[in-house]
Amino acid sequence: MVTRSEPWPVGTPCWVDLGVDDMDKARAFYGELFGWQMDPGPPEAGGYTMCLKGARSAAGVGPKQQPEQPSAWVTYLAADDVEDAVAKVKEHGGQVLMEPMDVMEVGRMAIAVDPAGSVFGIWQAGEHHGVGIADEPGSLTWSEHMSRDWETSKQFYASVFGWEFDDMSEGEFEYAAFTVDGNTAGGIGALTDDTPEEVPAHWRTYFHVEDVDASVTTVERLGGSVHAPPWDTPFGRMAAVQDDQGATFMLMSPPAAA
Repeated sequence: MVTRSEPWPVGTPCWVDLGVDDMDKARAFYGELFGWQMDPGPPEAGGYTMCLKGARSAAGVGPKQQPEQPSAWVTYLAADDVEDAVAKVKEHGGQVLMEPMDVMEVGRMAIAVDPAGSVFGIWQAGEHHGVGIADEPGSLTWSEHMSRDWETSKQFYASVFGWEFDDMSEGEFEYAAFTVDGNTAGGIGALTDDTPEEVPAHWRTYFHVEDVDASVTTVERLGGSVHAPPWDTPFGRMAAVQDDQGATFMLMSPPAAA
């Protein structure tokens, strides 16, 4: 288990949140699946809800800002100066969908698109530092970026956030762990040739669960669906699923020795 009560280092995936049409359905689905406490936020938060595991923040869920946008988990990367990060995004071929803005006293944020077309957030901590718990059942355990232009994506994030890479590629498999201050912070890889054309570049969110197979059963019982049934990897057992409002995410049970 990892806990944190101070800002995450620049470039670290520090927060994930989800926009939905129906907050009551989201509370029922994720509250049962992950054991989150999801009390509605204050009126000025516009319905945005902190998802707590124990007393620590695990994720956020809120109403969609635009009804036509799909339900999707968004990964936020830590910044100590969101304006500087946005300037680098633009300088290195990205676009900004939402310019820097204050979120009450909890921090500052922006929403951007990288050159491969993947949406991500930038978070400058105020009172809210990001996830307060990780690598514990019901919390974030891994974040990864997948695209059809691996080299360009690596160059972009290295230039904007200072990432360095530990290459894990083998044969046609192109993948690297990215590091922040010498510590592994996530992964970045290339979509395979057999990936359907309609699948865009994206950030993928992995949540730790004790039993992937049991969690998949729960997802289906709650009205979600399975994109890829459980399979074993050297890094643990995984499954790709979708909630009852269309947002996809990963379930992962790391090896006992991890």
